[in-house]
Amino acid sequence: MTCSTAAANSPTASVAPTPKKERVSTHHPAAARRDNVGPAAAFWLLASITISFLAGSSAPTPLYPVYQSLWGFSPATLTVIFAVYAVALLASLLVVGRLSDHVGRRPVLIVAAIVQAITMALFSTADGVGTLLLARVLQGLATGAAIGAVGAGMLDLHSERGAVANAVAPAMGTALGAVVGGVMVHFLPHPTQLVFDMLALIYLAQALGVLLIREPGTRRPGAVASLRPAWQAPAASRVSLIAAAPMLVAGWALAGFYASLGPALMHRVLGLDASLAGGLALFLLAGSASAAVLALRRNNDRQLRVFGAAALVAGMTGSLVALAHEAAIAFFVSSMVAGAGFGLGFQGAVRSVVAKVHAVERAAVLSVVFIVSYLALGLPSIAAGVVVARTGDVFDTALGFGVLVVALAAAAWHLAARRHADA
Repeated sequence: MTCSTAAANSPTASVAPTPKKERVSTHHPAAARRDNVGPAAAFWLLASITISFLAGSSAPTPLYPVYQSLWGFSPATLTVIFAVYAVALLASLLVVGRLSDHVGRRPVLIVAAIVQAITMALFSTADGVGTLLLARVLQGLATGAAIGAVGAGMLDLHSERGAVANAVAPAMGTALGAVVGGVMVHFLPHPTQLVFDMLALIYLAQALGVLLIREPGTRRPGAVASLRPAWQAPAASRVSLIAAAPMLVAGWALAGFYASLGPALMHRVLGLDASLAGGLALFLLAGSASAAVLALRRNNDRQLRVFGAAALVAGMTGSLVALAHEAAIAFFVSSMVAGAGFGLGFQGAVRSVVAKVHAVERAAVLSVVFIVSYLALGLPSIAAGVVVARTGDVFDTALGFGVLVVALAAAAWHLAARRHADA
């Protein structure tokens, strides 16, 4: 997401300079304290919010088998629990995804972090499916509100580092949430409580941290009007968004499958422990995405999309072959290749889209990117869950799902390679 209009898009470009004598006022100690928090610390705080929010979203994945054994719900109910998160997140993106472009990043992030802390308390005290569903809905609403604001805030502070962080941090958070949840299930007491209590404290600390930083974005009129549900990207980004769509859908559909049905796949096909192996598979998928982006971050967006799509095709194909032969090690290795493809492709796609827009449009265009991504995360997983619930055949469902991902990734590769040749 390297911006070609870095100077014009600077968060301070449209703000008249403040006279020196007014910059620090003895009557506003809070403002003075915020001035003492540098942009580097603010940037890492925002990156940590992305990591923790996505860790919270994946933390329940290795716990689903535990919840099933406690409350005896069906695979179809499990799919609903996963799906309500994606639906709530999409609704939040549609309604408040652009709000931080008008009221600033800080107010949106503070409220979202507090709601996340409340959500963790619900998870920690959940005593049935109803509480779990409510927690997932609130979690989706908070994440949807924050994801555009925090991504745009990182770009406001540093366009180049923000581009990398927007790809690395979500995958890193997903990986950490999955593996920490899986480890806690096996090796620590109170697995359905401890991870959520820990996350609640992190969210409260982050809300306090955001209070102490300066506003990274700019404010403009139209906050109320921005709350009207809308799915509209800035005109300058639409061609790039259409070209990036197959890559976004392929990668996030794969992530959704690992998150929703990964534990069942590990247990029924590979004969491994559902919680620990399911968390490990998601960790490898997301962790390799972060590592690949860091390793190849200096490549341009077209190269990243070409490399990412090719790796996604190879990794998904290898995963299907490994499942067919019940080869666990080969499956985990292939998951890492697919994860690298997901990370590179997503980074290239986001860069190509965001580079076309001005700073005041960043939250809006990132919201559209994440709407596409979370539709891909949720809808195919819902369909897969329905099929598994009716047929009980996880392998055939995985096969059909994998073929779809491979086809989309191949289309993404063709588009990226053709555009690269045309350039």
